[in-house]
Amino acid sequence: MATNKWVIDPSHSEVMFKVKHLMISNVTGVFNGFQGGAATEEDDFSTAQFEFSAPINAISTNNEQRDGHLKSADFFDAENYPELTFKSKKVEKVDDDTYSIIGDFTIKGVTNEAKLKMEFGGITKDPYGNTKAGFSLNGKINRADYGLTWNAALETGGVMVSEDVRLNADIQLVKQ
Repeated sequence: MATNKWVIDPSHSEVMFKVKHLMISNVTGVFNGFQGGAATEEDDFSTAQFEFSAPINAISTNNEQRDGHLKSADFFDAENYPELTFKSKKVEKVDDDTYSIIGDFTIKGVTNEAKLKMEFGGITKDPYGNTKAGFSLNGKINRADYGLTWNAALETGGVMVSEDVRLNADIQLVKQ
């Protein structure tokens, strides 16, 4: 079988996260830069090996002050840990269009196993003859598991920032 290499098409992909703020609403952030891809046997993603990385300095929550705080040692410590990474260890096919991806997620020098749900959108050729594959991914991690423990208690109870971080990505891969 032939091994195929796929890379992320950044102009047709997005990577986001959501965190509950003040226990009442969500703040959304994006990574305005990232890279990665997959290696597959033929075009079968059930045995794919996925890799992803994003520079911490690419974080944007549409608020410069908050972005600076997230990049500081209180959170991601971008100066000492300039990127986060994910590398799959196992892909489990749930049904025709759904997979579970289990892999090593590394943030701030701490690696934990994470499980993501991946919905396969299909494979097609674009008008320029490039073969593309589309996916939607989501999952949840606990930021404290990665040393991201900054918080503030609220007078009314609860905390300023939830430990749960929801991950969402829409990824388009290009076959090389």
